[in-house]
Amino acid sequence: MEPFLPRRPGGAEVIALFWRVTLPFLAGYFVSYIYRSINAIIGPDLARDFGLSAAGLGLLSGVYFFSFALFQLPLGVLLDRYGPRRVNATLLMVAAGGGLWFSLAGSATELTLARALIGLGVSGCLMASFSAFALWYPAERLATMNGIAFASGMLGAIAVTVPLEVVLRVLHWREVFYGVVALTVAVSLVLYFVVPEKAAARRAAPLPVQLREFASLARDPAFWRMALCIGSSQLAAVSLGTLWVATWLRDVAGHTQAEVAQVLLAFNLAMIAGYLGFGRIADGMTRRGRSTLPLLAGGVVAASICLGLIVLGVRTGAIALWCGFFGCTTAVVLSYSLFSRRYPKEMVGRVNSALNVAVFVGMFSGQWAVGLVLSLWPQTAIGYAPEAYAWALGGLWLMQAVGLAWLWSGRRLFR
Repeated sequence: MEPFLPRRPGGAEVIALFWRVTLPFLAGYFVSYIYRSINAIIGPDLARDFGLSAAGLGLLSGVYFFSFALFQLPLGVLLDRYGPRRVNATLLMVAAGGGLWFSLAGSATELTLARALIGLGVSGCLMASFSAFALWYPAERLATMNGIAFASGMLGAIAVTVPLEVVLRVLHWREVFYGVVALTVAVSLVLYFVVPEKAAARRAAPLPVQLREFASLARDPAFWRMALCIGSSQLAAVSLGTLWVATWLRDVAGHTQAEVAQVLLAFNLAMIAGYLGFGRIADGMTRRGRSTLPLLAGGVVAASICLGLIVLGVRTGAIALWCGFFGCTTAVVLSYSLFSRRYPKEMVGRVNSALNVAVFVGMFSGQWAVGLVLSLWPQTAIGYAPEAYAWALGGLWLMQAVGLAWLWSGRRLFR
């Protein structure tokens, strides 16, 4: 299929671009975030049904990120070679298979393997969106479009807060998964049969050339500084947001399951505001010829302050501090648009997926590590010990601070 829209669409073309390109890719990331975040609500059910410890629950949730990270480098090559439409549609069918297996699993081992397959299947949703937006939208709009993509993921996370908690009163978690699988298949079919192919996506360089370009990326010192910063920030934010902040709210703050779902909804709304707000500000800075690196660093600093106060035991206004932490950490998504402008357009898939390796290695490590730390203390009548959370969150804060410090010490590399 040939491209049906100009590079800078206007009027009716904008509407067509939204319905036929933007919305299907956003739907894919929406689905991926349902899979990513659902354990924050059904985690207690899984722990009860399969006898999982904190470490076991952390491993079960974290293996999603591990398989996700393992596939990022080949994903970048596939995106640049075959285009985001075909790659994302195919991978979502893999995710549907993993979701069906998860819903039918009879043991913790099956659950873990199925969740790893889900992670592989949704590993292309975000990067495919970024690649598609880089093909269809002008460079000065990429930060906003990337922010919208992340916001669509937060809508998926919202879907598994209060709405899921209500649904689970009448349906078993396995039945919920059947519905998610059906939605996954539907999105895959829309991506494959409705989204047009962009001609530029088919003019990929030969595979040996693509691999050599990967090597040039690995030699870029700016890449490694940015990778550590966003990896350590997402290590903290996502490992907490998709699992452990829910148990903190229960065990430390004393909230009921229904209240936890409501608070998670507030956190996700804060992240949506962060993604959209930072994206809009960054695009304005780009149009004025200013670097967005200080904005990224400022967001991480604000997030670190919020998390640091929580680690120190501040409980007055703790919900607001958590909202500030999750909302401000979203500034790290500016790294994708920053690097998309740093490299040729035909390398966008590989550049973004390489950054994503750091992100998801951090998520897997953080989610599992928090579970391991919590397991070092005896369980209380409610759940895990408050002092265990203090040590676990303190470790996440330290990693985030180190990552930001190393990035900022090399800020001249980004000029």
